[in-house]
Amino acid sequence: MNILVTLNANYINPLKVMLKSLFMNNSNEVFCVYLLHSTLNEKELSMIHKYINDHGHDFVALTVQENYFADAPVVKHYSKEMYYRLLAYKFLPSDLDRILYIDPDILVINGIRELYDMDMTGHLYAAAYHDFTSAKEINKLRLKAYEIEAYYNSGVLLMNLELQRKEIKEQEIFRFVEENKKRLVLPDQDVINGLYSKEIITIDEVRYNFDARFYLYYKLSSKNKINMDYIIRYTSIIHFCGKKKPWHKNYAGKFHALYKHYEKLALG
Repeated sequence: MNILVTLNANYINPLKVMLKSLFMNNSNEVFCVYLLHSTLNEKELSMIHKYINDHGHDFVALTVQENYFADAPVVKHYSKEMYYRLLAYKFLPSDLDRILYIDPDILVINGIRELYDMDMTGHLYAAAYHDFTSAKEINKLRLKAYEIEAYYNSGVLLMNLELQRKEIKEQEIFRFVEENKKRLVLPDQDVINGLYSKEIITIDEVRYNFDARFYLYYKLSSKNKINMDYIIRYTSIIHFCGKKKPWHKNYAGKFHALYKHYEKLALG
């Protein structure tokens, strides 16, 4: 399976934790991890390379020119590396037909083969949306230029690279960013939804992009079906969305202990 990550030096340790959970809970799989970056140095790249190789998987680092998205907005705790996934098809090897992008603020606690192999015919992406946030109506008002059926989360994106090479236009992305610069809140996510929402196939959020902040919502709305036992057995991807991250000292979320378990395994 091809895995894509994009990050700067601040997210190296979270990346290691995410990869440890991915490798442990998909022990029969072989991964090739592609890293898109512009600022990591040789020492940092070598450390990531060794970490992945020591676990029996392959690693490819691809340097992106720093002037890409030079004028695009960087909002709050988001870095410019988040834009790289928008044009990933340009930087990745031309013989790759699909890749799974995963944010570093994620734990993979069960298998992802079924997600990776899903039929993507006619779709640029597969992604989940978190319906409880009322994001659909909010973003209709904020990004007025398009009709939105769902506001997809870009933290887990299965990419149909073959189709993206044919349909995604670099200048279209630049134009959208420029025209909506003052409205962008989650910039790369806004772009993907604003331009390609109708070409995204929906995946199960509870299974493949479980928002760790809203455990009680999931539990109550499912009449207690989606409880902790259910998540540990059936959820593949837990996503620590938002500003507060489980590696921060003041974090107090529901899955903090689980994250700390993998953090110890990954970092010692």
